[in-house]
Amino acid sequence: MQITALRRITAIGGGHGLGRVLSTLAFLKHRLVGVVTTTDNGGATGLLRESHHTIAWGDIRNCLSQLVEQPLAADVLNFRFEGETSLAGHNLGNLLLYTLDQVSARPIDGIQLLSRLLNVNTRLLPMSECPTDLVATTAEDFECHGEILIDKLEHMPKRLSLSAQAHATPEAVRHLYNSELIILGPGSFLTSVLPPLLVADIAEALRKTQGKVVFIDNLVHEKGPAGALSVSEKLEFLNAHIGHDVVDLVLSNHHDTELKKPRIDGLTADPEVHYRHAPESLLQQLDRAVATLFRQSA
Repeated sequence: MQITALRRITAIGGGHGLGRVLSTLAFLKHRLVGVVTTTDNGGATGLLRESHHTIAWGDIRNCLSQLVEQPLAADVLNFRFEGETSLAGHNLGNLLLYTLDQVSARPIDGIQLLSRLLNVNTRLLPMSECPTDLVATTAEDFECHGEILIDKLEHMPKRLSLSAQAHATPEAVRHLYNSELIILGPGSFLTSVLPPLLVADIAEALRKTQGKVVFIDNLVHEKGPAGALSVSEKLEFLNAHIGHDVVDLVLSNHHDTELKKPRIDGLTADPEVHYRHAPESLLQQLDRAVATLFRQSA
C-alpha cells in the first residue's frame, strides 16, 4: 500500500518542517490537513502579537508559502518591511492573515479565504483559535515563558504547558479521529512539534484515534536542549505529555538501541538546505512507512 491509497491524513507541527511535509504531500489535496503550531513569539510574528491579542500567524504563513505553486506568491507572503517605517520588521503574509481574521468570524475562515485566493487545496488549521504561549518548567521549577527563551535553555525542561487554556478547532479534532495516518514532525521538537500536543482536545484525539502515527525525526541535531535527545528520549517526553504511547513508527537516520518502535531510515537532505528533507526521499520513506504499518494491521 502507498500513501496515495489513504483517504485522510493529518500532519501536525510548525515551521519549515511541517511546510515541507505538506508540500511533499500536496498532491493529496483535500485529503490532507495540516494542524499548525500557533505559539511563536519571535520575529515578525512576535511584533504582531505584542501589539494585538492574536494567535501566531508565522507558521501558517510559512506553510502557505511552501504550498503555493507560483514563486512570486511565496515571495509576497514572505515579504518583510524594512526601513524607517511603522511597518518595519513586519511580514506581509502575517499582516494579511491578521487582517482577514479581523473581518472574519473565526481565524480559520481567514486562513481558508487566503488559501482559496492562492489556489492552495491543502487545508490548514491552527492548533487553536485562542491566543496562548508556550511555557517550560525547568528542573529547578522555574517557569520560562515564550518560545524564544525556551529555545535558549541549556537543559531540557521538566515539562511544557500552555499559558492559557486553548481548545482545538472542531475541524481539527474531527479530522484526527477520521485520519488513517497522522504525522508528527519534523521540526524544532519543543517549539514546533510539541505545542499542538499540549492542547487537551488534540492529545485526547491522539490517544483515541484508530489512525497510525508516524514520527519524523530531524536530519541533523537541532540547536537548543532537544538537540541532545535520542529518538527514544523524544518519544518518552512526547508520550508523557500526551498521556499515552501513541507513535507507531519512526522515520529517522539516527540509530538508537533503546528505540522499541519500527524505524525506517534512508532519508536524504535537500541539496540546497542540508537540514531539510528532500521531498522525493521523504515521500519514498512515507510510502515505506504506510506499507509497513498497514501490512502489520491487515
